[in-house]
Amino acid sequence: MVLSLLRKRRSIRKYQPRPIEKEKIETLMEVLLRSPSSRSLNPWQFIFVSDPALLAKLGKSKKHGASFLKNAALAVVLCADPQQCDVWVEDCSVAATLLQLAAEEMGLGSCWVQIRLRRHDEAQSAEAFIKDLLQIPDHLAVASIVGLGYPNEVKTPHAAEKLQYEKIFSNIYGNR
Repeated sequence: MVLSLLRKRRSIRKYQPRPIEKEKIETLMEVLLRSPSSRSLNPWQFIFVSDPALLAKLGKSKKHGASFLKNAALAVVLCADPQQCDVWVEDCSVAATLLQLAAEEMGLGSCWVQIRLRRHDEAQSAEAFIKDLLQIPDHLAVASIVGLGYPNEVKTPHAAEKLQYEKIFSNIYGNR
């Protein structure tokens, strides 16, 4: 059940030095391609990066929050064509979420990296850095990256009593 995956899934940034099996990668590819998309436009495209040198460079794509990618077994760069669909960001976000849940189900750890609207440095956006590094065509936008690998850390699930139920309302905003 999805809820059991959500209950135990945590952002994993430390990975074992172990590759992900081809069958699992193929399953992750299928999950992404089956991801729901607004009006079934499927504006997304995915780049599976397993080359250690490229992973190390992706880890430098922005100042904070990406360095763990250098030790990931795999990174999936989520791109889309904004001209193809006005809600490409949402479509990429749904795909990234399903990717992370599928990874959790397969015993893989994952962590999401925001790229859209982030900086590589003062002169260049994280998106421009990645587009240059991975030769992504100009018409595509880079939304995010999901790093994946076999976990080399254990994190306890978030306690149910700490969930923010105060953010849920009944029928009308403010009604409990």
